Amino acid sequence: MSVVPSRQIAVRHIERAEAGVVARLGRAGVATAHEAQGRAGLLQPGMRPIYAGAAIAGSAVTVLAHPGDNWMLHVAAELCQPGDVLVVACSAENRDGMFGELLATSLRARGVAGLVIDAGCRDVQALTAMAFPVWSRAVSAKGTIKATPGSVNLPVVCAGALVHAGDVIVADDDGVCVVPRVQAAAVADACDTRLRKEAVNRARLAAGELGLDIYGMRPALERAGLVYVDHLSDLDTPPRP
Repeated sequence: MSVVPSRQIAVRHIERAEAGVVARLGRAGVATAHEAQGRAGLLQPGMRPIYAGAAIAGSAVTVLAHPGDNWMLHVAAELCQPGDVLVVACSAENRDGMFGELLATSLRARGVAGLVIDAGCRDVQALTAMAFPVWSRAVSAKGTIKATPGSVNLPVVCAGALVHAGDVIVADDDGVCVVPRVQAAAVADACDTRLRKEAVNRARLAAGELGLDIYGMRPALERAGLVYVDHLSDLDTPPRP
């Protein structure tokens, strides 16, 4: 059966990345996943966790909602599987508190790992107490309605990043990163390589070596024109402030 394209569709079944790949990306964290895929995938830095120390990774269930209307979050709850991350975009900029404790209780019962929402969140104290992680654009007690249908599991742009259902979402104190599902295994491999290299460099830095030498920066700095002098008085013309 064919379906006429619409923004009022809820897709029941999506492809997800392999669980082991998701776990590896989660262990790598946002900064490493971002670097490992060519410094791509970051959501805008205004997306912040509601409490410190939260860290998740999971397959995206995408939602397009309308400002001040959280109807489609309830629709999405039925379509989530354990380990998923609900990713909510709005059809227009919004800061209303579209998510709170009761929806979190529903998602927790479905095994959802957390929420990324380009809008507002409320009940922060309760969400923190139940350790349900949320990355949101704002914290706002303003309530919402349930009047206008949107979509679930269609592509959305959330906080400036394109997210397809099934893409891997990595989120921690550094923000949120999306890894396309079809690239997830390769990015996880690149993360592992990067982490091994960082472990070696971390030990060298801890032993007192300088990044200037570990990363071979001195020749490039010289070519760029950096000059060392022992004292400011050694300069023929002292620099002006």
